[in-house]
Amino acid sequence: ETGQGGAVLRMQSRELVNKYIVPCMNCYGICVKDNFLGGALGGQVLLEVLSLHRNGTLRDGRVVSPLTVPTRSIRGDKIAWVEGTEPDCAGIGQLMGRIDELIIYSTGRLGNYEINGRTKAMVACYPGHGTGYVRHIDNPNGDGRCVTCIYYLNRDWDVSVHGGLLQIFPENRSEVANIEPLFDRLLIFWSDRRNPHEVKPAFATRYAITVWYFDGKERIEAKERFKRGKASPVVLSKRASNGHRLKMGIKSWDIILRHGGAAVELLPYSARDPG
Repeated sequence: ETGQGGAVLRMQSRELVNKYIVPCMNCYGICVKDNFLGGALGGQVLLEVLSLHRNGTLRDGRVVSPLTVPTRSIRGDKIAWVEGTEPDCAGIGQLMGRIDELIIYSTGRLGNYEINGRTKAMVACYPGHGTGYVRHIDNPNGDGRCVTCIYYLNRDWDVSVHGGLLQIFPENRSEVANIEPLFDRLLIFWSDRRNPHEVKPAFATRYAITVWYFDGKERIEAKERFKRGKASPVVLSKRASNGHRLKMGIKSWDIILRHGGAAVELLPYSARDPG
């Protein structure tokens, strides 16, 4: 956005990065921002995603793995890759731009990463009927992805009725982070082995948009391994191949991270849903 409104948004984004995202990521590796776009723009993004679903653009998600396990038993989502510049995807483009802004303002302060690009946006739908995604790691083998950003689009979502909870199991911690996929919520977390996660079975249609950001050095190394033919089949998945340059006194077992009304509760593993 341009003009005074755009300047205010940029100032708000810088404040969000400085006071919340950078410290929260470097301390916990997970952070949540509710009311990220606001109802109007969030609603536009939802309408665009509903249109993509209705017109048949979404296809079954794939698992790039040497395993012979049927894909649908691992992940039950339908997906589409979006640039944000397509006709009728202007809202998704604005969402991507807003997330890009956060990453740019975080330059040099998210771990030791030098982030210089990202994937396209992956629009995903779990169609209900108990579909989910088993526990997995986005980047287990150094494909370049370092930060995962997920934007949720589900109005009036109740995990006790609709399921679809995202659970993150932070490495070397005894907690699990339970993230409800609520409308206009942005979730950010490290993409590597520090954050195994799963989507619990969803019993209503569940929408989300995910973007992954690349560490420049790791991405170059991954491409070189791929060229030499020494990469494992899971190193460069379709998700990671759609690269884009960026425009430039708490109890140990009960940690709650809050910002803008968001709360991420980290509970002991023994308290998690046993499924």
